[in-house]
Amino acid sequence: MAEVTVVFADLTGSTGVFESLGNAKATQAITRLTQWIGKVCEAHHGHVVKYLGDGVLILFPVSIDAVEAVSELQRVHQDRIRNWPEPLQMRLQVGMARGEIVEQNGDCYGDAVNVASRLSDLSGPEQILATDAVIAQLPEDSLVRSRSLGAMTIRGRTETCVVHRIEWQSEVLSETFTMPASLAPSPFAQRTAQPDFLELSWLDMNAVFSSTEFPLFLGRDADAQFVVPDPRVSRKHARIEWRAGKFYLEDVSSYGTWVRFSDSAAVVSLRRQECVLLLKGEIALGASFEDFTVPTVSFKFHAGPPTRRD
Repeated sequence: MAEVTVVFADLTGSTGVFESLGNAKATQAITRLTQWIGKVCEAHHGHVVKYLGDGVLILFPVSIDAVEAVSELQRVHQDRIRNWPEPLQMRLQVGMARGEIVEQNGDCYGDAVNVASRLSDLSGPEQILATDAVIAQLPEDSLVRSRSLGAMTIRGRTETCVVHRIEWQSEVLSETFTMPASLAPSPFAQRTAQPDFLELSWLDMNAVFSSTEFPLFLGRDADAQFVVPDPRVSRKHARIEWRAGKFYLEDVSSYGTWVRFSDSAAVVSLRRQECVLLLKGEIALGASFEDFTVPTVSFKFHAGPPTRRD
């Protein structure tokens, strides 16, 4: 068995492309993009295992080549789609893991393959998530910037996995937003022995998630864990994750996210940034609270499973 860095690179938003262009033209456009992804990775010493519709599976002998390849992909693709119509803006989300794999009959198998695939699903548009093993294999003089997201639960694995986000942008915008001093930390934020619960509500929709189910996405895409079908809401608009005993909300949208808390008049405006969610409050998706028509999701913490509503 060979130890390699496994990369899953996926295009998000392909459903909208098929709706806008029709099957033939959409297939041609997606194929052209995935072929380009493969060529860039091969130029960085990657080996394309297979093309998966709107995604590509690639293997790299060393992590630095993999990170440099996917960072170049994100930079070039972001610049290229900047002026495309919003329904055609397929963005890249990437998952990376390192470990031993087995190649057989044109495919590959192993825990690293499964983890990379899952991290690709969990990453937001224009994000790169990588395991601790990928980061550990980078050279000491590497200029790669990354931020630890802590241990995550990966579906299908009994053990958690330490995950990092690769900061590929020239200027890193995704800083953690500092809460106003008047906002007290959640009393649940320090409790890590027992999972906490987060309740989300919008109109007649209500859902409860435990910390073991995170990260999750709010968005208008049917694949989002909490769907808000409003045209101002991006397909994957905001991501909520449980990290180091706290819930974090990160904006990954085109138009921004606004947060306000029930015990404060302060409003937090997020544009590709994140903040800690405290106690209870509201999240405005795609426009500020000043627009009374904005889709507004209420959130509330619970120390245990809340009583179900009839």
